[in-house]
Parts: sequence; structure tokens; C-alpha cells
Amino acid sequence: MKTTKDKLLTYVLTPLSWIYGACVYLRNKMFDANILKQKEFDIPVVSVGNITVGGTGKTPHVEYIVSRLSGSFNIGVLSRGYKRKTRGFIMANSKSSPDSIGDEPYQIWHKFGGVVKVAVCEKRTEGIRELSRLHPELDLIVLDDAFQHRYVKPKVSILLIDYNRPVFTDKLLPLGRLRESIHAVGRADMVIVTKCPDDIQPLNYRIMSNNLELMAFQKLYFSRYRYESLEPVFPDESPYFASLSQLSERDSVLLLTGIAHPRYFVRHFSPYKFKVKVSHFPDHHDFTRGDLIEIERKFEEMSGERKLIVTTEKDAVRLSFNPYFPDKLKPLVFYQPISVIVEGGLKEADFVADLRAEIGKGLHEVQQ
Repeated sequence: MKTTKDKLLTYVLTPLSWIYGACVYLRNKMFDANILKQKEFDIPVVSVGNITVGGTGKTPHVEYIVSRLSGSFNIGVLSRGYKRKTRGFIMANSKSSPDSIGDEPYQIWHKFGGVVKVAVCEKRTEGIRELSRLHPELDLIVLDDAFQHRYVKPKVSILLIDYNRPVFTDKLLPLGRLRESIHAVGRADMVIVTKCPDDIQPLNYRIMSNNLELMAFQKLYFSRYRYESLEPVFPDESPYFASLSQLSERDSVLLLTGIAHPRYFVRHFSPYKFKVKVSHFPDHHDFTRGDLIEIERKFEEMSGERKLIVTTEKDAVRLSFNPYFPDKLKPLVFYQPISVIVEGGLKEADFVADLRAEIGKGLHEVQQ
């Protein structure tokens, strides 16, 4: 039941949501009518994005696509570099940092820099042109978080939808979390429902599929995370521990997050016997000296025969470059790597094969 405060908030935000929705609708209509121009490139472009505010798993899914296709294509990854402290087009290299290119692009470059080219640019059309000019050998570009960036016309548009926050039950900003109405789903070639539970049932697949009401040409997939072994954030600091299974009810873990929706991450640790404490910060948070003093205080107040800090992979990128991180905690802090598994209605092999086929069509059209 809604409280009086909730009702008042809905009353205030509803007209703002209508105004926002009207502006988004008009913008999309201007693209549809070719008043606002889309640029199509001679190189196939795969766009990965969402229509909701907050994390749907864009970076892990970009990494998944890169890992599956890097053996067949020369891939470039282009991101806007959210919350970086630079501007313009920048190629990732050995001197890059989260401050210069953003935490998520740096994470991708750190994993795949030997096999893919990673760049950031606010204007995606300029970024694609410059990336192609510097590396003419590229035959595929993956755009990170670009579903709303309609100035680029992708060859394949992949839309991510959080299983736990389905778009068909959400509302437009600021009343809800939708950047666009659910009708925007129709622009996607492929839809991936992300963060599915491990025990998802066939009935859940059908319910999601029926509610999304996809068109015949659109293909629906489901994905979940696989949690890998812990990795040290500071590998040169001789970490003394790296396995959660070694911990008992006498031990404690501080979960440190700076992501949009930490619930999925925190829930992963609930089956373990050790005591858990959570320290959460906003998405893409730049940890200050004061933040780290507070984190150290919380850690010292925790009881336990053994204690450690576990953070997300994205947070680890920022923490590893942070000059204020306490030296005595460095051997005790680990990050939780994740990988993506595509399953459900259509299996992983189908998704990869379908994606290769769509990209192949793009290459054929370019050659014509």
C-alpha cells in the first residue's frame, strides 16, 4: 500500500514524466523522419545498451562479445568514457588510467588490450571515424552503452534488460527508471534479459517473452553471471587469502561497492557462513581520502578470526589507482570477477552464431 508520501511523490513526478516522455518521443520521431541524421559506416557496428538508468550488465556483456568474436574479427571497442577527467578522443594504452579513459573502458582494455583496440569519445560518430583511421585493419566496432546514441546507425543493436527490473513494469524518468518508453524495444535486433537467477524455470522464459511482445525479426536471449575465483586488487602486496570457501562463521567480510545496483552482487554472498557487512557508494564513485578512512574504520570494527574486503571488478579498477588506499589493507582486499553465460530459450551457441551471421551480412554489404 502506498503511503501519503509516496502518493504525493507520484502526483508531483507524473507530469514531469509526461514532459520527459514527450521530449524523448519527439527526438525519436525526428530520427525516424530523417530530420536528425543517422550515420552508417563502412565497418559493421554492434551497439550494446539499455533503456533504463543504472546497471544492466553492459560492460560484462561487451566483454563477453569481445571474448567470443576476437578470434574471428579485428575488434575496436568505443565508449564515451563516463566520468573520466578528460575530453575528446583518446586511445587506451599502457599509460591510461580510469581517470583518463573511465573505469569501464579501462577494465576492458586491461583484459583485452592485447587483442582489441579500445578508445573513448563523447561523440560516437567522430570516435568511429578516428578509430577506423588510426586502425584501418579493424573490421568490427562494438559500441558500449549506445542504444540512445542514434546518430550512429548500428548493423546490430543489442538491448539489455535486467531480469529483476523488467521494462514492462517500469515508468519513464523521473517517475521510474526508463530512459525511453517500452516501445523503444522495437529498435533492437537482439534482446538479452540479464542477471537471471541460476534456477530460472521455462515458465519464466515464457512470461518474459510474452510481456516483451517482440517482433518476428527480434531474437530473445537470457543470461546470468558466473562468479569466478577471487583475485587480489593489489597482486604485488602478497595477499594471504583468496578463497571464500575457507572462511567459517567465525570470519567476516566487508563488501565494498560503488555500482548502481549492488543487491545482485551482495546476494551472491548470502549462502556463505561468514558474517557480512556492506559499505555502498554511488555508481562510478571516486573514493576520497575520507571515504577510505571510513572504510578502514568499519573494517577494524568488524569482528572475526579472519577478515577481508571483497569488491566488484569495476570498483577494483578505481581502487587500484587510488593513492589514499591504506597500505595495511592492500593484502586483504580482493575483487569478484564475473563472466556471462547465455542460456535459456536460445542457447549460447545460437546467440554467437546469430551475431556472427548479422555481422557477416554487414561485411558483405560493405564489400558490395
